[in-house]
Amino acid sequence: MNMAGCRLRAVAEQLGALWARSSRHGGCSVCAYSTAAQQRSAGDQTTADDNTVDDQQSYAVRALERKALKLEEEVRDLSERYKRAIADSENVRKRTQKFVEDAKLFGIQSFCRDLVEVADTIEQAVEKATKEGIRDMAAVLSHLDGKLQGVFIKHGLQKMTPLEGEYDPYDHEIVCHVPADGKKPGSIATISLDGYKLHGRTIRHAQVGIAVETQE
Repeated sequence: MNMAGCRLRAVAEQLGALWARSSRHGGCSVCAYSTAAQQRSAGDQTTADDNTVDDQQSYAVRALERKALKLEEEVRDLSERYKRAIADSENVRKRTQKFVEDAKLFGIQSFCRDLVEVADTIEQAVEKATKEGIRDMAAVLSHLDGKLQGVFIKHGLQKMTPLEGEYDPYDHEIVCHVPADGKKPGSIATISLDGYKLHGRTIRHAQVGIAVETQE
């Protein structure tokens, strides 16, 4: 009986040792499996996070590129507007300057028109006095007319002398046609009223007669 009990105890101890070793080996396998699974899960999560960050960065870059293109277009548009504004401003400045200069030059235009009528009267008096033989009066009036024409020239007012010149519709007004009589057809043969220019601008057209060929 004692021998059997000793054997049973021995067998039980061996079984206990085997069970203990089996438990230890099984527990390590489970732990290793759990650790590997956790590592795989962490790796997958890291990859997913990296992909998300890359997508966000790519979207941000594209958004910045679109904004940069839009800003470049706005800069070009503003530059063109600025250039046009500068050009318009310069044109306005030039027109204003021209207007001021013309006002200075031609501000007495109306006065000059009235004054040339006085010159006409003096010239007619000179011609009449000469024809009637009033030499002294003719000389005085002629001197006065010369002085007046000198004042005209000094202030930019000049009498036209188109006789035998080419007809110009901007300077001359045709009032009659006369036989050529050796003059070039189409040229100015007579002047019935003198024309005047103020600083090169015609303020009174010369009234002229044009030479034409006569038919025999």
